[in-house]
Amino acid sequence: MVFATTMIVGGHAKAIVTNIGMETKVGGIAKIIITDEAPQTPIQRKLEEVGKTLGAVCLIICFAIFAIGILKKISVKEMFMTSIGLAVAAIPEGLPAIVTIMLSIGVTKMAKRHAIIRKLSAVETLGSASIICSDKTGTLTQNKMQVIENYGDVAFTLELGAMCTDCVITNKNEVTGDPTEIAIVNKALEYGINKEMLYLNYERISEIPFDSERKLMTTIHKFGNGYRIITKGAVDVLLNRCTKIYKDGEIRQISSIDKENILSKNKNMANKALRVIAVAFLDTDKIPNEVKTETTEKDLIFVRLNWDDRPTKRRRKRSN
Repeated sequence: MVFATTMIVGGHAKAIVTNIGMETKVGGIAKIIITDEAPQTPIQRKLEEVGKTLGAVCLIICFAIFAIGILKKISVKEMFMTSIGLAVAAIPEGLPAIVTIMLSIGVTKMAKRHAIIRKLSAVETLGSASIICSDKTGTLTQNKMQVIENYGDVAFTLELGAMCTDCVITNKNEVTGDPTEIAIVNKALEYGINKEMLYLNYERISEIPFDSERKLMTTIHKFGNGYRIITKGAVDVLLNRCTKIYKDGEIRQISSIDKENILSKNKNMANKALRVIAVAFLDTDKIPNEVKTETTEKDLIFVRLNWDDRPTKRRRKRSN
């Protein structure tokens, strides 16, 4: 079951709409929000407890005084009025005013720290918070990525990288999809490389979607009379699946020195707060009957380091 407003981050699918509007799961949540009252704040609960305790104590005292008066042969009417008077006198009429004043002082102090409170009752709740978690996307960043550096055969790596994405290029040359993949495809467009045009010559026939545990994504394309397997992902993970390296138009066996240089370059880029992505490929005459990571993502050709993506900040300040 696919729920409305859910962000799909990978893969392809067709779906049948079963419910709309308030009949969806999101609509059900909206109903709960509309009909249910907001929970009480800690200070409201404490004041309610104080009121109940104070009321119970007053009733006990009043009954005790009333009983003592009756035992002393005082008239019932006089003792009743006395008990009622004591009960009324015991009610703290100034408590609501004192609470309101204290909460107002709290609002003023928090406003000086740039925390705006709409409801007085929320002051104590927010004041009790020690950690506040906030999503930075849309607040500190725009959820946009851009290519900063490229290490290797730029045109070739961008061609491979753009083909190994799930992005879609619209008729207006606008790219939609995952922010990291959008950065790759946009950079490729700057070099005149359009993935949709590439797909006309290199038809995409299969894929292994990105997996956070595997840290890789693979697509398989028709390539002449054979097939081209393209894999992109984390440098250290992809490097372990490569037996050869592509450099300056030539393919040779990858050496331990090559791996050390690649990992060193990867570390240098990561130290600059860059998200490093590597790409590899393999041209083959046939593909496995069952396309999966064990049979497909192996004996690849590493195309050096490819590109690094950095979030586009709202404030263009250089980060340390």
